Amino acid sequence: MTAVVLEGRHLGHAYGAEPVLTDVSVAIDAGEVLAVMGPSGSGKSTLLHLLAGLLRPDSGEVYLAGQRIDRLPEQARSRLRLRQLGFVFQFGDLIPELTIAENVELPLRLTGTRAGRARRRARAMLERLEIAEHAGKRISEVSGGQAQRAAVARALVHSPQVVLADEPTGSLDTTAGELVLEALVGAARESGTAVLLVTHELRVASWASRDVLLRDGRVVGDAPLTASPEEGALVAASGRHAAGGHAGGSGR
Repeated sequence: MTAVVLEGRHLGHAYGAEPVLTDVSVAIDAGEVLAVMGPSGSGKSTLLHLLAGLLRPDSGEVYLAGQRIDRLPEQARSRLRLRQLGFVFQFGDLIPELTIAENVELPLRLTGTRAGRARRRARAMLERLEIAEHAGKRISEVSGGQAQRAAVARALVHSPQVVLADEPTGSLDTTAGELVLEALVGAARESGTAVLLVTHELRVASWASRDVLLRDGRVVGDAPLTASPEEGALVAASGRHAAGGHAGGSGR
């Protein structure tokens, strides 16, 4: 049985008096690619922030590699994020003053890896993602797709247990977006890292093996994803997602 690496149990969260998530449970296995889908305002990004320990849930529990993290002090959660999680956001969030290579090295340097070793590992990851020739450039000197592949390299360079990607292709054209997804999902699957993709696009979700559908802050579907975006649209239209399904499903 594959181990659950990240799990939220019965999560609830509100901003003021406005509930954003209600009784949401979701789990992701090591090596799995999970898409969290839903329309704008459904709570997708809030769920990612709760699972990453960036927000504390108002109710429920979050577990990373079997350890409950939602009630840890902020400093302890920051250390866990730095060592065990990787992040890719819509606009990359790379540091513009640093070169591509320096951005990729950063997670390693922050965890105490020696400069030479960090440099070699960053170079190897950039070569894996086919952007090593841009290692010495700054973000303003590369394309959006190249910068986003650098963000993927940074997310993976320290071998995290989970990569959380929030609309990672939202600012890219279709071709660049496909290259980024291929790099993210391919590299993660090779290393056994779990990937959680937050998206509202079936095209992006089609790279996952399973999808969780949110609507109005609740899980309304959890199922293996069909083989193509077109088939996925048919599944959604026919209502085959089981209302109120629990992430993890049968066979876990």
